Amino acid sequence: MKFTRIMASAAIAIAAATAGHAKENLIISSWLPPSHPINVDMLEGLVDMMEEATGGEVTGEVKMGLAPPPAQMDLVMDGAADMTVIFHGYQPGRFVGTKLIELPGYEGNAEAASVAYWRVHEAHLSELDEHRGVKLIGLSTHGPGQIHSNQAVQSLDDLNGLKTRLGGGVSADVGAELGLVGIQVPAPKVYETLDSGAADAVAMNMGERISFKLNEVAKNVYEMPGGLYRGSFAVLMSQERFDSLPEAAQKALEENVFGEPFSRMMGKAWDESDVRARKATEEAGDNTIVQASEEDQAKFAEMAAKVREKILAEIAEAGIDAQAAYEMVTAEMAKESSM
Repeated sequence: MKFTRIMASAAIAIAAATAGHAKENLIISSWLPPSHPINVDMLEGLVDMMEEATGGEVTGEVKMGLAPPPAQMDLVMDGAADMTVIFHGYQPGRFVGTKLIELPGYEGNAEAASVAYWRVHEAHLSELDEHRGVKLIGLSTHGPGQIHSNQAVQSLDDLNGLKTRLGGGVSADVGAELGLVGIQVPAPKVYETLDSGAADAVAMNMGERISFKLNEVAKNVYEMPGGLYRGSFAVLMSQERFDSLPEAAQKALEENVFGEPFSRMMGKAWDESDVRARKATEEAGDNTIVQASEEDQAKFAEMAAKVREKILAEIAEAGIDAQAAYEMVTAEMAKESSM
C-alpha cells in the first residue's frame, strides 16, 4: 500500500509538472490550397516564429476547409479556430480603411508595402476598429496585381468588356475604370472558372500563376508597372485565446512576432512567390508577358487618380485623415525601399 501511495504521488507530481509546461497548440484556419505561400511560407512561418519566441511553449497547426473565405473572421470570433487569415475584399462594406493599401500607384514591393501598412494602421487606421472582436496580429498586401487572360491582351483597350474575375475591394473599382466585366468568385475557384470559360481573365499578383496554375488556363499576362491594384490581407487571433496564454508567452509574442515583424515576413513571402512565378512563366514556352506601353501607362495613371480620389473620400467619410494616411504609406514605402 505504501509503495502504491508513493507511486501515485509521483504520478501526480509528474502530471502537474508536465501540465505546467504543456505546449499551447493554436488551430490556424486557412481557406487556400495546401501549397499556397500563405500556408507554407506565411502561416507555417508564423508557427516557427511563435515557437522560437516562446521557447517552444506556443505552437500552431494549420487546418484547411473549416469555413469558406468570407466566414473566417466569424470562425475565430465563435471560437471554432484560434487564428485565421482573411482577405478584406471578400466582405464588401465590412472594411473601408483596409482599401488604403490596395490603391494603384504605390512604388515598392510587397514587403515595403506590408511594413508601411502596419505602421499606418497603428498611426491612423486602428481608430476605425474594423477588426473588433478579434486580435489583429499581422497585415499584408500581395505584390502588384496584373491581368492574366486566356486570350492575347496587347493594350488597355483590349481589356474593355473582358469577363474578369475580380477579388473585391479596390480591384473592383479599378476594373470598372478599365471596362472589365467583373466576376466575383473566391480565389480557390479561379482555375475552374477560367477553364470552363465562365471568365476570360483574372486579376491577381504574379505569384498566383503557380498557386492557382494560371500558366495552364491564363497563358497571357498584361503587366502594368507598379500594378493595377494590390490586395489587403490580415491574420487574426481569438482575443480570448491570446488572453489564456501564459503572461510570459503573451509578452514574447507581442514583442517579437505580432505586428510589424510578422507583417514584414508575409510581405517578403509574397515577393518571393512573385519572383518564382515570373521565372516559371518566362520559362514556359506557351506563356507570354506583355508590358503596358508608355501610352497605356499614362492613360492608366489618370484612371488610378480617379480611383484614389474615390477611395480616399470613402476613408475620410469613415472618420480618418485619409490624405495623411495615404502620404504616410507612400513615405514609409519609400523609406523601406531605400534600405
